[in-house]
Amino acid sequence: MKKRKNLDEDKSILHHLSELRKRIFISLFFILVFFIISWNFIEDIYGILALPILKYLPKGEKLAFTALTEPFIMYVKLAFISGLFFSSPFVFHQLWLFVSPALYRKEVKFVIPFVFFSSLLFVGGGVFGYFIIFPWAVKFFLQVGSQFRAIITVSQYFSLMIRILVGIAIIFELPMLVFILSKFRIISARFLIKYFKYAIVIIFIIAAVITPTPDMITQSIFALPMIILYGISILIAKIVNP
Repeated sequence: MKKRKNLDEDKSILHHLSELRKRIFISLFFILVFFIISWNFIEDIYGILALPILKYLPKGEKLAFTALTEPFIMYVKLAFISGLFFSSPFVFHQLWLFVSPALYRKEVKFVIPFVFFSSLLFVGGGVFGYFIIFPWAVKFFLQVGSQFRAIITVSQYFSLMIRILVGIAIIFELPMLVFILSKFRIISARFLIKYFKYAIVIIFIIAAVITPTPDMITQSIFALPMIILYGISILIAKIVNP
């Protein structure tokens, strides 16, 4: 009897792994499709993403590169990140299809709100990083190095941008993560309030990883949106799992 139970558990695990592999493959397919689409507009995408730095450089000056393959690799990264953001609704739909078998029938109807708000938060996080956080970081670093001649390479610039934009986009998913965990009754508002002080420590650790500088002022600017999102997550958990 015990052997039969173990066999059923093994089959269940293999089924979940197979389903996970399927959802990851489909998600990568959508990312690839939007990667190809983005590649056809890569120079326009570059022009938009380079604006935060170009407006501070002397007129006519461009970003530099030191290796022959550097511009090509940079374009590949930009097309991939662009494809990731544009394909986010399809990726989150695949995530929902993976977790939905564990939900009740009445909860499956949340698929549209889940996909919509997950995509909105992910893209919104990237937009917030592009318009608020990243321009501030660019201005700050250029002011610090104002006594020197700036020779900024495309690799350095876009590595920093991608790190900030994707990091903040992922952080903005916190309310939806709390929504799912609350639906499964894994966490509650009381749990989030109880461990709030530990969450603050973790938030500042995450901010330190994303933040390009070790100073507390910059880390606090990154941590503040996360603390606000944590507060919103408490309200979500209270509504979903009272």
